[in-house]
Amino acid sequence: MALLETTFWSAGGSRHAMAERLGFSKSKANALIAGLVEQGLLAEAGLQRSSGGRRAENLQLNEGLGVLVGVDIGATSLDVAVLRPDLSVLAQHGEPADVREGPGVVLARVRALMRELLGGCGFGPKQVIGIGIGVPGPVNFEVGQLVNPPLMPAWDSFSIRDYLREDYAAPVFVDNDVNLMALGELWRLKRSLSDFLVIKVGTGIGCGIVCHGEVYRGAAGSAGDVGHICVDQEGPLCHCGNLGCVEAMAAGPAITRMAVQAAEAGESRALAERLRAQGRIDAVDVGQASRAGDAAANAIVQRAGQLIGQMLASIVNFFNPSHVFIGGGITRIGPLFLAALRQSVYQRSLALSTRHLEIQYTPLGAQAGLVGAGVLAMHETLKARGVAP
Repeated sequence: MALLETTFWSAGGSRHAMAERLGFSKSKANALIAGLVEQGLLAEAGLQRSSGGRRAENLQLNEGLGVLVGVDIGATSLDVAVLRPDLSVLAQHGEPADVREGPGVVLARVRALMRELLGGCGFGPKQVIGIGIGVPGPVNFEVGQLVNPPLMPAWDSFSIRDYLREDYAAPVFVDNDVNLMALGELWRLKRSLSDFLVIKVGTGIGCGIVCHGEVYRGAAGSAGDVGHICVDQEGPLCHCGNLGCVEAMAAGPAITRMAVQAAEAGESRALAERLRAQGRIDAVDVGQASRAGDAAANAIVQRAGQLIGQMLASIVNFFNPSHVFIGGGITRIGPLFLAALRQSVYQRSLALSTRHLEIQYTPLGAQAGLVGAGVLAMHETLKARGVAP
């Protein structure tokens, strides 16, 4: 049903607004809404702010439908949330994780967290209407399985759906983590932008592509795997087996490697002190040193931004997006990274491609993946129930 779909993507609205969006007459819209309210699919949720006349009743998906579970699995982190159908968060938990431990270990923890969070909200498995899961690798979306994921080889062809089906009757939808970030931004924007990119920079580098208002996954689900675009044919060996991939040269581990080299070579007093004190350095340490004016840290941050911008310039020339949103853990490295990335994109892209291009950090920030998981779960559940196109 287009009306439910519109209600979800517009985050609610009045009867009049829904009729206008869908091109329905007032009488047709009222009749459809009355039927959906009677079925328990839509609910009236208080009055909207007055715009000078009679205040309109706000419509939204009925909370009585149940709850959603969103899971965002990163290479080094795990986040789980319980959400209402309108994507408001009821409970959330995040913790470090290592996908290299394999699906058995990681998903056992996911299942335990799902049970704990649902129980804390007073819900059980039967109240879950949809589960959305993001994973850091290429996904065959139709079957919900990872396909030769470079960062997590033990997950290849593992059925996450079957694993969770032991506890939940609700449908389980699995997608690449950056696609979920793109879905989250698409929902935040209420589909007001039709062509944009979301770049995630963390342990790896990936790209979510929104084309004509829909997430584009490609023929086999690997669209947006930009981390393995070569930026230096004589660069270091990547875990995919090729040389000079931008992921191997500018993602979180590469930044850490450059920082350790700078500290051990005596090029950075700040990084050397952190290495001695902590026994390790990560990208956040590099960002802190950079903001404090450390020259070596600044050079590392700029180098990473320039290389990712070099890769991104080719994508911008090819796709011509209106916006590029940058997310992932690397966003904590500071403003110099974004400035270097922007400069590289604008320098290497065609003038027509960048005339109106906006490049910024993702407004949803660290929540983008979880919000996107909720969007995936609700949107696909509506489709599975035959009430959305």
